[in-house]
Amino acid sequence: MAFTGSRGDAQPGILLARVLRERGHDVTLALAPNLVAFAHHHGVLAVPFGRDTADLLHAQRTDQRFTSRDPRARLRALFDLQRRGVPEQLADLRALAPGHDLVVAGMAGEEVAESVARALGLPFAAVHFFPIQPNSAVPVVPVRWAARLPGFVHRGGWSVLARARAAALAPVLPVASGPGVASTRIQAYDPRLFPGIDEQLPGPFVGFPVDADGFLTSATGSAHPEPPSPTSSLESWLDEGSAPIYVGFGSMDVGDPAAFVAMLREVCARRGRRLLLASGWATIATGFEQDVAAVEQVDHARVLPRCVAAVHHGGAGTTAAALRAGVPQVICSVQADQPYWGQALQRVGLAATIPAKQLTGPRLDALLDRVSRPDVVLRAASYAADFATDGVERAADAVETLLGSSGAPDLLHSAGSQL
Repeated sequence: MAFTGSRGDAQPGILLARVLRERGHDVTLALAPNLVAFAHHHGVLAVPFGRDTADLLHAQRTDQRFTSRDPRARLRALFDLQRRGVPEQLADLRALAPGHDLVVAGMAGEEVAESVARALGLPFAAVHFFPIQPNSAVPVVPVRWAARLPGFVHRGGWSVLARARAAALAPVLPVASGPGVASTRIQAYDPRLFPGIDEQLPGPFVGFPVDADGFLTSATGSAHPEPPSPTSSLESWLDEGSAPIYVGFGSMDVGDPAAFVAMLREVCARRGRRLLLASGWATIATGFEQDVAAVEQVDHARVLPRCVAAVHHGGAGTTAAALRAGVPQVICSVQADQPYWGQALQRVGLAATIPAKQLTGPRLDALLDRVSRPDVVLRAASYAADFATDGVERAADAVETLLGSSGAPDLLHSAGSQL
């Protein structure tokens, strides 16, 4: 199992590996080097592969070609970014995969893992946290007006993006060879958020792979305990005042941290709301004040239901956590699938969205006004009441089904099955 990317990409892989091991399978879980310790802390053994996520994100932020006026320079920067870290991933997975019965990967690094699986003649499963295969249900351009375009435009656009991605990887990824192998794309999200998508993609659709029992937010059974967390202090702070506005951008860049925090303080004060800020990877000092709490991270399942709104970057994991909590969202997208989540939730009336680079105090205030309307609050609560929490189990079912159809059905329930 190869799950590279940020913590949001790794967490579903950790949860899936845990379930498959509990079902008796022998699983090798490979993560970005900087996330191996996170898995070990929760008693899930993992090995490193590829490059450190933080290094890749830093390289993207410091590449000045992304802000060039020359579209050719921006395109070259994008292609270089797609290739970055691929040789290391390829070498590591070539060393790890032999001797296994099946290869599973997340969206990030999917092509690398599938290339290794094909070379070894192994079945392959990719876990998609967003509908990226060509379809006519999801607007290919993540802006409001794009929803009015005909479906064939979207399908054609997604096909062009797929070919562009393949072209970017072609110089560093070997040409596929050998016989075809059994494969599947596990759609790990709620298709109701993209009306019609379940009629166009084969699935299986398993729902969001959420941490249903709080496994990743508890040190119980941890093989590598960490210093005590400020959870009790945060819960005391939540108990002592009104419901806050939650703000968290995970591993995304927030620009000038001091200016960012000052803007949030001003908006929340003007609205008469307290501020709960999860600093993530940003260099923001943590601590507790009467109206402001700043912590490194929070247990979304425990904390978000106690907030009046969630302002975040729109990663699939955070989006799912807010949906599960029934809290209205303001999605300030930075990259990748984030603007698509913002637009999708805005279309169904569960969120308002804006690109993070356009975020200002007045704009955030206006967006919070929109998601604070009674109809949005009621709609978010109604969605949460029907939220399915068995996504990881259903994803494990899909993996086992593929393993059983690979020509070795006796492996399906064998403790020796290796993934």
